[in-house]
Amino acid sequence: MYWFNPMYFLFIAPALLLAFIAQIWLKSTYASAMKKPAPLSGAAAARHILDSAGLQDVRIEQIPGQLSDHYDPSAKVLRLSPDVYQSRSLGAVGIAAHEAGHAIQDAKHYAPLVLRNLAVPTASFGSSASWILLIIGMIFQWNFLLLAGIVLFGCVVVFQLINLPVEFDASARAKRVLVDLNIVPQEDMHVVRNMLYAAALTYVAATLQAVLTLLYYIMIYMGRRD
Repeated sequence: MYWFNPMYFLFIAPALLLAFIAQIWLKSTYASAMKKPAPLSGAAAARHILDSAGLQDVRIEQIPGQLSDHYDPSAKVLRLSPDVYQSRSLGAVGIAAHEAGHAIQDAKHYAPLVLRNLAVPTASFGSSASWILLIIGMIFQWNFLLLAGIVLFGCVVVFQLINLPVEFDASARAKRVLVDLNIVPQEDMHVVRNMLYAAALTYVAATLQAVLTLLYYIMIYMGRRD
């Protein structure tokens, strides 16, 4: 029963450890940044950034949840959680600026974002269907299903690899624009940078786990062929 094999958890242990560290760091930096005052709310900062980039057509909405913030390229809407939308804090403007960075990427047709958007349907299907095929393939020792599951999960890994430069670039844009538009003083930017670095590390950890998982199942498949 390979899906319960303790060796799997040993195999992906580096990724799990990195994810644990990233989550702790993110919670710590987020909590700290949300206590530091900023001249604008997250919503106002996002509006200022978008307008300065000529993106008056991009709407900003408040949505429920915590850290549920995201940009929807299909609807041209930047959606912010209540804490980020309403709060006048460095944490709020940092997150809002990051999401506004995605809107700017979209407007400029940033290549990795275009690729990521194209890969979303395949990755969404692969993330659920791959596990079904992998488990059935291992239960009945049907190597063709195991291989199909590996290929589909490979699509998820490709999506996550494409997503890394998208997230890194959005954070880089956020850090530049916050200073350029005088939303955050230069001396306070270390607070925002630490939070964005921690958030980026969570994406790195998730990608590493996906890559190691893919390698694990490839090893199983290759072992069955011998």
